[in-house]
Amino acid sequence: MKPISSTLKTKVQRLGLRTLRGEKAWEERAADIMPGGVNSPVRAWNGVGGHPLPIASAKGATITDGAGREYLDLVDSWGAGIVGHAHPQVVAAVRAAASRGLSFGATTEAEVELAELIRERYEPAQKVRLVSTGTEATMTALRIARAATGRDVIIKFAGCYHGHSDGLLVAAGSGLATSGVPDSAGVTASVAKDTMVLPYGDVDALTDAFAEHGSRIAAVITEAVPANMGVVAPPAGFHRLVSELCRNEGAVFIVDEVLSGFRAGPAGGWGLERDADIAAGREPWTPDLVTFGKVIGGGLPVAAVAGRADLMDQLAPVGAVYQAGTLSGNPVAVAAGLTTMRLLDDDAYTHLDRISTRLRTGVSAELDAAGITHAVGHAGTLFSVFLGLDKAPVTFDEVSDQDALAYSDMFHSFRSSGIALPPSAYEAWFVSLAHTDEHVTRIVEAVKTWGGREAKQP
Repeated sequence: MKPISSTLKTKVQRLGLRTLRGEKAWEERAADIMPGGVNSPVRAWNGVGGHPLPIASAKGATITDGAGREYLDLVDSWGAGIVGHAHPQVVAAVRAAASRGLSFGATTEAEVELAELIRERYEPAQKVRLVSTGTEATMTALRIARAATGRDVIIKFAGCYHGHSDGLLVAAGSGLATSGVPDSAGVTASVAKDTMVLPYGDVDALTDAFAEHGSRIAAVITEAVPANMGVVAPPAGFHRLVSELCRNEGAVFIVDEVLSGFRAGPAGGWGLERDADIAAGREPWTPDLVTFGKVIGGGLPVAAVAGRADLMDQLAPVGAVYQAGTLSGNPVAVAAGLTTMRLLDDDAYTHLDRISTRLRTGVSAELDAAGITHAVGHAGTLFSVFLGLDKAPVTFDEVSDQDALAYSDMFHSFRSSGIALPPSAYEAWFVSLAHTDEHVTRIVEAVKTWGGREAKQP
């Protein structure tokens, strides 16, 4: 453990925090003022147990908590910190933008530049509307689809997460191709009835849904790379089928790249499939609408809905679909996103691909050596480890069969080794440009230290 510097001690005292002996005092203060002590549920560590301290700072590939303990970070702000924490060029751009004003409530040239850069790297993004969150982006995409088609029904897939708007917090109903049921308190049955939830990758369920309800379906939404149930590689041809069914029935195909966009590869998850299609001599399929977040904000709140020009022109002030936001395209946030995107050149993606490949194969090899049943799901630079499974899962039901208790044990063992894993078995492991070969070696060594104490097969 690194000693706590005098500067950090001062910062901890200023925040009203204490060192190791006072962790509970901080936790009680947080729980007293914030529901569950957090502002986003996964931060409570309910999936792994334990009591997290607040993060005091981050730099490069590491984070430091309120007690001065430093960890090699594989959460990476849930993928947003792709160039590394506090990258000097991103920080400089943010400072420069902030010096010119924090918010104008008016369009800036930088907004146009970021939108142009998104279109340059992701051809289906013919027009772009910047918003502040991924939830806002997917909510807007659904509104556009319903306006354009004059229909109400949305199809989503179990295990795919698209933010917390009411129509997307819906669980599967009692049968395939039936209306969903609310998956959260506060979501009404009348909203849930317009969402169908199907098993991801299930061709028969999808074709049956279109055969029975095709004239009522406004849109199908899916993650380009499902990564909110752990990383699940899309089954070959599945998204092409979705695209064809939507085109034939006049529905809108929405691809959610909030997590995978410009992270799984240079053109996100869609780009991986496009490249595979071109290599096989096939015409690539394209989404009608796409949503982005995380990477395009470089760690600050920027997201986007983009897609076909005729659909995007449904938005006000051109069309009748209303969407607005005082902080949409905020100049400071756009500066972080634009600088981050510009840092992601060919060399950057080569590095991310090499490090992520070394990491997932190295971890898998050590788990094999320890006799621990596991599978690795991956697509491009995205991957996650499923303990207790002997093959990579496709559906949420398969994902749910993993050994989440063993993951919790591994999480805390890694934490003791100075490595921060995602605090849930249902998440991706993220690397950044700041991660090195030496970091990979440290993480692989942590697998040996853990040794699968709660996961070895009898």
